[in-house]
Amino acid sequence: MTAGPKERPPGEEEPDVAAPAHRHIRSFALRRGRVTQAQRRAYEEILPRLAIPYCPAPLDLDAAFGRRAPTVLEIGFGMGETTAAIALARPDVNFLGVEVFAAGIGALARRTDELKLENLRIVQHDAVEVVRDMIGADSLAGVHVFFPDPWPKARHHKRRLIAPPFVALLASRIAPGGYLHCATDWQHYAQQMLEVLSAEPLLANLHDGYAPAPDNPLASRPTTKFHARGERLGHGVWDLVFVRR
Repeated sequence: MTAGPKERPPGEEEPDVAAPAHRHIRSFALRRGRVTQAQRRAYEEILPRLAIPYCPAPLDLDAAFGRRAPTVLEIGFGMGETTAAIALARPDVNFLGVEVFAAGIGALARRTDELKLENLRIVQHDAVEVVRDMIGADSLAGVHVFFPDPWPKARHHKRRLIAPPFVALLASRIAPGGYLHCATDWQHYAQQMLEVLSAEPLLANLHDGYAPAPDNPLASRPTTKFHARGERLGHGVWDLVFVRR
């Protein structure tokens, strides 16, 4: 998963993503990208059995996964490395990944097929609208927001996803006792995340400040290639795990 603009491998161009009609903080930045032939093939041939179409109506999670199990939402899964690893390690949990870019969706669909994962579904749409329209109150066991776009320029900070309105919405969708796990490698964004999450009355910090990264007993996060590269370059990584009151 990437912290800034998502890297696109060489190949075919990414389809255009239409801007949502509603004015709100989006979970992505509109940009052109590339899709490899393997990703496009997985997108066309494997994704249909994993995809859940966006619909402005509450989603029946049990029906979507064909079973009753705790559901964790992942927002912006990038190329899907972390998502697939966690889903493989937790077959008892349903994972709903939300992403807009075809390259990452194709990559995750391919990983899902190779690993024979049955507990993962994908929605290709703006995550803000998915959470608002499709996720019922108190219905999620957890939410993962790993390395969202940091919008590093000061004039763009207002576009950051982890902001009070969206955090309040997310918290309302998490069941009491469930968790919200965020991670970033931008220190300023980490500080903002800690401030915003701490101010949300429905959430309580599981740790005194930042969480031990990347592993903790409630919400583990595998060390991805992206994370390992950042550590080699001396970049810090900050995790935050908050629990729904």
